[in-house]
Amino acid sequence: MSAFASRHPIWSLIVFVAAAALLWAIFAAWPPGMVAWAGSKKIFLNAFFNGITLGGLYFLVASGFTLIFGLMRNVNLAHGSLYMLGGYVGYEVSALTGYWLLSFVAAFIVVGALGVLLQLFVFQRMEGQDLRQTLVTIGISIVLADLMLWIWGGNFYQILAPGWLSGPVKLPLVTAVKSNGEAVYLTYPVVRLAVFGAAVVLGVAVWLALNKTRIGMLIRAGVDDRDMLSATGVRIQRVFILVFAFGAGLAGVAGVVGGTFQSIAPGEDIRFLLASLVVVIVGGMGSIPGAALGALIIGLSEQLGSVYFPTYAVVLTFLIMVVVLAFRPQGLLASGRT
Repeated sequence: MSAFASRHPIWSLIVFVAAAALLWAIFAAWPPGMVAWAGSKKIFLNAFFNGITLGGLYFLVASGFTLIFGLMRNVNLAHGSLYMLGGYVGYEVSALTGYWLLSFVAAFIVVGALGVLLQLFVFQRMEGQDLRQTLVTIGISIVLADLMLWIWGGNFYQILAPGWLSGPVKLPLVTAVKSNGEAVYLTYPVVRLAVFGAAVVLGVAVWLALNKTRIGMLIRAGVDDRDMLSATGVRIQRVFILVFAFGAGLAGVAGVVGGTFQSIAPGEDIRFLLASLVVVIVGGMGSIPGAALGALIIGLSEQLGSVYFPTYAVVLTFLIMVVVLAFRPQGLLASGRT
């Protein structure tokens, strides 16, 4: 951090001022002039936490995408379809069994198995052929979308969360003060906070697995020089199959999460594929911390933009991507390691 500050003093100052302003807006009491300009603090806090939790969902999708696309260099534009398939599988399992947690296991296994088939029959046959991978996976995504439309129709499906995740929780953040001096605190859905917590735990676990374990070392070495690694006796294709299955399984798990606090419906595959692309571009390909930062930025820009700049909310997301590509095309946290 100190090295970054010494190399980029102006950017460090901007980040520090922005962080201080954000902390003040979250924890301090807003003066009347601020309320008149930006609306009530409750609206801001709801949009802020919605952005963070949406960023958590984007990270769950993009973490699998950054493993497949950014780390393994496989252009899988069917990743959004894997997300939607996981949501539908999770809905069916949850509706049939009544066990919400079981839907995560089922979605991970089913979508992970599909990921194995994709790696075996598509990507192994097209290694290094980005254009062919792009065209083939676009075709696969269209076929999968039509099959899911045929099976589940065009209805919206909501996965019911268990009782212990239902209802709001009071957060220690004051939104207003009544005339009698009593403070009004923010209440927020428990399930959204649980999603964000799960995203943090998963992100830390994946980063540790890639950087602190032998399998992570093999993955990085295989990406850099697979021929040399294969010469040492490591069956690199088996490693890549496992990584692809894990990345696809993460997309399936994210589908269950998305179906729980949003919904599953046709068109969600395109939305989350675009979100994953933007997150990986902004954060940096192959970087788990970059995916986390990119997901947080995109989630906040979408939610805060929809409140304060509703006409330009969609433009704001892509404007961020354009700025990053213009000034740091490799991504904000891209590095040689994940």
